[in-house]
Amino acid sequence: MIQATNVTKKFDKVLAVDNVSATIKNGNVFGLIGTNGAGKSTFLRMASGILKPDSGSIKIDNKEVFENIDVKSKFFYISDEQFFFVNCTPEDMKNYYTTVYKNFDIDRYKNLMKSFNLDEKRKIKTFSKGMKKQVSVICGVCSRADYLFCDETFDGLDPVVRQAVKSIFAQDIEERNLTPIIASHNLRELEDICDNIGLLHRGGMVLSKDLEELKLDLHKVQIVFKDGIPEDLFNKLHIMKTESRGSLNVFTIKGNGEHINSYLNSLQPIFFEMLPLSLEEIFIAETEEIGYDIKSLII
Repeated sequence: MIQATNVTKKFDKVLAVDNVSATIKNGNVFGLIGTNGAGKSTFLRMASGILKPDSGSIKIDNKEVFENIDVKSKFFYISDEQFFFVNCTPEDMKNYYTTVYKNFDIDRYKNLMKSFNLDEKRKIKTFSKGMKKQVSVICGVCSRADYLFCDETFDGLDPVVRQAVKSIFAQDIEERNLTPIIASHNLRELEDICDNIGLLHRGGMVLSKDLEELKLDLHKVQIVFKDGIPEDLFNKLHIMKTESRGSLNVFTIKGNGEHINSYLNSLQPIFFEMLPLSLEEIFIAETEEIGYDIKSLII
């Protein structure tokens, strides 16, 4: 388990991560989402011991991460920008990682390199961005580390490879309780694979919830009232967002679905339906409520 407690990190006067707390359970896929500059990459760098928090702590299996060699063998970090040794080949990286990760699976490494059609003796600097990501993913899963930190790992991968990587993650989660932590802007990708979601905004953790629980707590409602919107509607329900399309009203409402359904039906509307929200719609609704208005970004 990974436990972050009141973690804060500044770069000069820039507050990158602000008093963040989160619990990441073993065997779950934790998706880290957020606005640009929200602190996702900084959080992952602290979780991997590259950066030291200014205050607070990050522990893996109850042990501090920073400058702890034993703990660092428990995770593998795939950064957004790939870094490899100068003029190295995938085989060189494999040989290096076998010295760090004692259970590195060499046979699986060779099989995956072949499956992804990657030449392990070719210099990595000649690879495309997507190919470099593939090498990192292969080394990561073959390390047999308990935790896999992924910073925009799906970025640059074609659709077929993305699905292959998801399948590999799913296999390792089932077989050896792998825990991937994935920071991404691609919410559609995360929706397919994640069990839990952490939403960062301006360095702070806005929410950290089970994805299904999050979906059950937010609802899109389309409704047509007989005589216009009732005056006390906004006092009765937690309406986060409202749109009007002629007589059709579209609301994003937070709360218990049964209560919302019962109350709106009691108003005897002409038309009424509740729809599930996508992760992208949830992200927009939650960030707009705390002042990150997407409309202000559209010129």
